[in-house]
Amino acid sequence: MSASTCRLTTAQALVRFLTAQYTERDGRQHRLIAGTWGIFGHGNVAGVGQALLEYGDVMPYHQGRNEQAMVHAAVGYARQCNRLSTQAVTTSIGPGATNLVTGAALATINRLPVLLLPGDYFATRTADPLLQQLEHPVEADVSVNDTLRPVSRYFDRITRPEALIPSALQAMRVLTDPAETGAVTLALPQDVQAEAYDWPEEFFAERVWRVRRPAPDPAELAEAARAIRAAARPLIVAGGGIHHSEAERALRDLVEATGIPVASTQAGKGSLRHDHPADLGGVGHTGTAVSDDIARTADLVIGVGTRYTDFTTASGTLFLNPDVRFVNLNIAASDAHKLAARTLVCDAQAGLTALTQALAGHRVDAAYEGEYRAGKERWEQVVEAAYRAADENAVPTQTQVLGALDAVVGDEDVVINAAGSLPGDLHKLWRARSPRQYHLEYGYSCMGYEIPAGIGVQQAAPGTVVWSLVGDGTYLMMPTEIVTAVQEGLPVNLVLIQNHGYASIGGLSQETGGERFGTAYRHRAADGTFTGAPLPVDLAANAGSLGMEVLRPKTVRELREALAAARASHRPTCVYVETDPAPTAPPAEAWWDVPVAQVASRRAAVDARERYERHVAERRRHL
Repeated sequence: MSASTCRLTTAQALVRFLTAQYTERDGRQHRLIAGTWGIFGHGNVAGVGQALLEYGDVMPYHQGRNEQAMVHAAVGYARQCNRLSTQAVTTSIGPGATNLVTGAALATINRLPVLLLPGDYFATRTADPLLQQLEHPVEADVSVNDTLRPVSRYFDRITRPEALIPSALQAMRVLTDPAETGAVTLALPQDVQAEAYDWPEEFFAERVWRVRRPAPDPAELAEAARAIRAAARPLIVAGGGIHHSEAERALRDLVEATGIPVASTQAGKGSLRHDHPADLGGVGHTGTAVSDDIARTADLVIGVGTRYTDFTTASGTLFLNPDVRFVNLNIAASDAHKLAARTLVCDAQAGLTALTQALAGHRVDAAYEGEYRAGKERWEQVVEAAYRAADENAVPTQTQVLGALDAVVGDEDVVINAAGSLPGDLHKLWRARSPRQYHLEYGYSCMGYEIPAGIGVQQAAPGTVVWSLVGDGTYLMMPTEIVTAVQEGLPVNLVLIQNHGYASIGGLSQETGGERFGTAYRHRAADGTFTGAPLPVDLAANAGSLGMEVLRPKTVRELREALAAARASHRPTCVYVETDPAPTAPPAEAWWDVPVAQVASRRAAVDARERYERHVAERRRHL
């Protein structure tokens, strides 16, 4: 070894390099890769595993139970850190690697950074085929890791030690780029991981990756300001980009100066506190009545940090004003140009601040403010009715579970959910008290996200009270990380709602002519259908067997007491509640396009198709 080089294996060099990477925004630095999750097999145990042991004093290691769940934990960590810090995930080859695909897709769709380090086949082909290696008849360089290519924002296979240097730098660039970030994959052949190389010491020097805040183009800003001044009924649609940019105060300043109301996507909810006069709540298919009513008559929609998914636009049927136009403020040009909008391609905080200055002296008409404020007050009565229980000793409904939780949480508690019927109820009803409280993963809406994400959030913000809300269907997908929470000593609170099936899809099946086929957890009846008695499963006992303290409230009163006890506990706690299936959530205020069979013999499907065609006729292209 010379004075300017250091002899290490490729895996050791990678881990050492990762310990020296930092982000910086607004003068504050953050460790970029704060730790590494890993499950070891022959594809990484002697390479990355040995390197993590070698550098254990500077690179924390976390042991997971499922590879997909490890990615979810890292994503939850990154979201809580506003994308300024994340974690790495290492796996073996074969099934360990392919288990990463779902987590990678979730990260990339939600624009959240995570570094994936799957093992790979021998680059030298000295052992070929390898245990768990995919053999392709005409493409010998293909491995199962290639399934990660379409769900990664950057992918490389490191077939020589020296190839790590440019690739690692590119990986850090993508992870820290607010417009390009997502899952980054560096596939590591087993033999290359263990191969020694003389690395330049400069490779291990501390690097600070500045997360930029690009300002809006002056011409675009002037055009956007003119459009807003000319609008009689403007509406801001707040997306997740506001949270990632920490632009909540800038949004509030703009709203308080102009009186423009705010409706939020799932990712953007909490951009304003729920009790702010201009916060109208969720928008779109799962939105509030006031948000969707204002959206239908808006003549200008100002999208800030939103991707405009079909839930937000009600599949193209929400923004019905024939004169409606769009101004989109987004750091990603591809999102800014959606719906034929005028664009402000810039950081959310910088753009909102500039808009507030450009709109000095402008305010919407007092009658418009009075209209949306009255609508907000009416919706608050709907929320109260959904939360309230006439009989405290009755079995709670799902919305009453949310009401009980609403009465217990503190302002800085974090509520996590991703799938089932809960996202719709939460979007309509939850009163977000702080920017990070409402943690809904609805880009990929991945069942099984909630428990590992809760672990990631608590790792990112120690001492924060975290509530992972799951139904029985989601719980059965991925309860494994309960063991990890116990091992890490993280008091994640699990609210486990038992309704004996896929309640959300059951409702959608009913609406679209499917008659709830295949959505209940019941014994098979004599006629072959699943209409028998509920299955005799005890999910609470399962959670207890994995190490959680389990509380089993039966009534609304007992539920509130159990939630308060869980919040005060210092160990992972499960509040298990069987709910009354009676629907108490407000119905959808806007449509969602799920195509229905054009021809069918059953009456339910025929009727559903008639309803479908009425809705489709309202769809429009915004050009």
